[in-house]
Amino acid sequence: MDARSFILRQDKGSLKGSVEQLSLPGLADGEVEICVEWSGVNYKDALVATPGNRVAKRYPLVPGVDLAGRVLKSNSSTLKEGTDVIAHGYGIGVSRDGGFAEVTHLPAEWVVPLPSGMTTRHAMAIGTAGFTAVMCFQKLVHMGVNPSEAPVLVTGATGGVGSWAITVLARNGFEVIASTGKADEHPYLRRLGASQVISRDELLQSDSRTLGLQKWAGVIDCVGGQTLAAVLRTVRYGGAVAATGLTGGSDLSTNVYPFITRGISLLGVDTVATPIEERSRIWSEMSQSLPLSTVDETINAEIGLSEVPEALRVVEEGALRGRILVRPHH
Repeated sequence: MDARSFILRQDKGSLKGSVEQLSLPGLADGEVEICVEWSGVNYKDALVATPGNRVAKRYPLVPGVDLAGRVLKSNSSTLKEGTDVIAHGYGIGVSRDGGFAEVTHLPAEWVVPLPSGMTTRHAMAIGTAGFTAVMCFQKLVHMGVNPSEAPVLVTGATGGVGSWAITVLARNGFEVIASTGKADEHPYLRRLGASQVISRDELLQSDSRTLGLQKWAGVIDCVGGQTLAAVLRTVRYGGAVAATGLTGGSDLSTNVYPFITRGISLLGVDTVATPIEERSRIWSEMSQSLPLSTVDETINAEIGLSEVPEALRVVEEGALRGRILVRPHH
């Protein structure tokens, strides 16, 4: 079977992407064949399209680390033909061809049935970004962060994870402060539920003290690097930071004082290897708790496969607001 796909190929040290008819192999035991109705453009997709990256495990490769669609064929006893499904994480778009294709093959154990009441478009408007935001939120709550304390800060707030983090926090009664380097996006962030928006420069301002003023009950950090180091200095006693991004860099220059004198917790959030049982539980909870009627607010654009290169460039440059959805059959 042939399927239109956006595929990355190595060419003399560079990477070139193009839309091609890709021949799919036979369906292996335990796999399902999925008609991809929607995918989304994520930061990891931009990374695998960058020469010299350490993310992609092979080329040629079809990117797209998340997808939603319908099972066309099944060699699995757990998923039947005709089932609407979601898939993200594991090796999708990294070591296995991903969602930027009309049809793809995946192990059934990586795939979650679509919860009742949710469409495949809803699922990808949420996507890896929304799933990550919910995991961050749940980790903060588990550590005792609650709406009666100080505000929760969201950094890198205009991105997919940041946008959903604001939505989830505000919907659960938290006062949310959003941080962004994009002055023209303040109205967007307020519409999502931020009570205040501060600039990235304001967040990075520092004095000579080892620790800053105690401002935040918790933080969802989508940036890393200097931003993460700065917020660690200003979390209130007993607070927590959920770290889930590295657009600002992977290095972390800090000291032990926030941890041993204020007792704060730094929580790493990984959504790649989340066990399928937990993944299914979270998607089921999101179908009940997230405002599906307002998902359009987080959608920046809906594109076809031929527009993927420009979308990857926007994401790589940090210029994205919300989610870009990919419709392979468009």
